[in-house]
Amino acid sequence: MSDSTAVPSPRGLDHLVIGVRDLDAAGAFYETLGFTVGARNRHPWGTENRIVQFPGAFLELITIGDAGAIPAPAPRQFSFGQFVREALERGEGLSMLVLESRDAKADATAFNAAGIGDFEPFFFERQAKRPDGSTVRVAFSLAFAADPLAPECGFFVCQQHEPQNFWNPAFQQHANGASALSAAILVTDDPGQHRAFLQSFAGFPEVLDGNADYVLTLPRGRIDVLDPEAAQAIYHAEPDPTPARFLGFCVTVPDLDAVAARLEGSAISFGRGEERIVVPAEAALGCLIAFEQG
Repeated sequence: MSDSTAVPSPRGLDHLVIGVRDLDAAGAFYETLGFTVGARNRHPWGTENRIVQFPGAFLELITIGDAGAIPAPAPRQFSFGQFVREALERGEGLSMLVLESRDAKADATAFNAAGIGDFEPFFFERQAKRPDGSTVRVAFSLAFAADPLAPECGFFVCQQHEPQNFWNPAFQQHANGASALSAAILVTDDPGQHRAFLQSFAGFPEVLDGNADYVLTLPRGRIDVLDPEAAQAIYHAEPDPTPARFLGFCVTVPDLDAVAARLEGSAISFGRGEERIVVPAEAALGCLIAFEQG
């Protein structure tokens, strides 16, 4: 039974939804970067994905496979396919931040009570392939939230019903040494105006303040909330002025020199500082990718 009166607890990163126009080309690019990329999966609402998995979190490369299967918008129903399609019409890149959930129904009730989402929880299941080729069931319940001041950003939480069938250490071994999805990066003209929403959505984690910018420290990973000046200083990015947009993500690697050698060998543009290597969004299908020493 869901307990809507439970005290909120911080939610860790679960996955990031990254829209791409050509799913196989995107998979090949991420493989060139040194990531292990899963096989193509199909959803009944018109999208198709490929996954890059880390312990407890993953990247979801996603595209539109069948536009005719996308559900029309309906009251209290979040159309995932419609959101992905509209995001891709604006351009490729990271468009949705997903945090973990232990009880999606309770989270949906909590989001409604907090005034950050009045959507029905959504359940779905699909078949997944194991490394040996066998097929297993995976199933998820989702609860959505919305920040009206960040209309280009999607937010939801994900509860795994068959985690033993989804997570697999064999998929979490990457040639570039990446061991964790460490951050999602949000850039906004006014970080302060999103703070209350993000704190509520993330279960009120610790917040580390900078100047205008701040970091939400999660049980798994973090959310960097930056103004354009901070984004330029930290990630060497010059995002277009916007109320709010996801810039990209960070992963943890053991050896920046090895990453640099891989990128140079593949003629992929990047910048390097003392703490990280950054592949800019324009060189990475609209989604900045930062490799952090760890």
